Amino acid sequence: MVEVKKEGIILKPTNLEFENQGVLNPACMQIGNNIHMFYRAVRKGNHSSIGYCRLEGPLKVVERSKKPILYPEHKFESHGTEDPRIVLINGTYYMNYTGYDGKNVRIGCATSKDLKKFRKMGAIMPKITYGDAENHFRSCGRLKDRYFLFESYYKDKVGKNVLLWDKDAILFPRKINGKFAMLHRVLPDIQIIYFKDFKDLTLDYWESHFRSLCDHIVLESKHWYETRNIGGGAPPIETKKGWLLIYHAVDDMDQGRTYRAGAALLDKRDPRKVLGHLHEPLFSPQEEWEREGVVDNVVFPTGTALFGKKLYIYYGAADKYIAAASVNIDHLLKSLIKKEK
Repeated sequence: MVEVKKEGIILKPTNLEFENQGVLNPACMQIGNNIHMFYRAVRKGNHSSIGYCRLEGPLKVVERSKKPILYPEHKFESHGTEDPRIVLINGTYYMNYTGYDGKNVRIGCATSKDLKKFRKMGAIMPKITYGDAENHFRSCGRLKDRYFLFESYYKDKVGKNVLLWDKDAILFPRKINGKFAMLHRVLPDIQIIYFKDFKDLTLDYWESHFRSLCDHIVLESKHWYETRNIGGGAPPIETKKGWLLIYHAVDDMDQGRTYRAGAALLDKRDPRKVLGHLHEPLFSPQEEWEREGVVDNVVFPTGTALFGKKLYIYYGAADKYIAAASVNIDHLLKSLIKKEK
């Protein structure tokens, strides 16, 4: 197994109202020796906004905003702007996030030229109920039963009119074949869409995508630590060997769910081709502050930075803290290729 070093907690909640319950799941943009970190800040009552801090080097916090940089403004995000991921494409920063209204979740996106002022596009995922989505799923006869089990689960848990819970939207850091490429997650797998312009993401577009969803799956649950589902983590990292994907995986044994970090290697031209998929988790909740918190037994990777050959992975720990782990990227890539043989 590849060696991973836990670097410890780098950000904790404060007494400020917007982040007095937890800080977690950061989006990271590395510019030279600086990391601009946009993190989910949670106040009591589980209301989320997006905070900001800056790191010098991989671990030292040198600047931290006392107010959120992004916060709920629209109806679809009235209860929270959550779990951001950020990439730079052709001079524009794109930040995807999850909007939560207290019942439903929808994908949102905001753009910036300077990482200071962001312009929200609004929801890029239209309103579509799980019931309607299920009808589209049936057009693709190869989908596994768990897609329909999760549909039943959310109808029972939230209500029959619940909208499709599509989360973990993550753009690739460059266009593929001239189009934006974006990962997203309809439980239990990770899927991909391609589009030329965000205006193309209409209801008709998404309905067509769902009717052929089985043709757009990037990564499926495969190993013991992925028994419930998998989902997006950090934006894919382009390497000579392929796209390195750090993602989260969930198992749901009798003692409860455990969130772990996994790693996969995807083909650069067609990310649906999996070149490597670790048989064991990259890392798991082991420290006390990963096993006990707002939500126990959670490591949830969402951002990365590369210093030399050392890849730093930033993650939410027990939905309360932001921590970091590091790994030699060459060793990780070799392990991924070897494990798939």
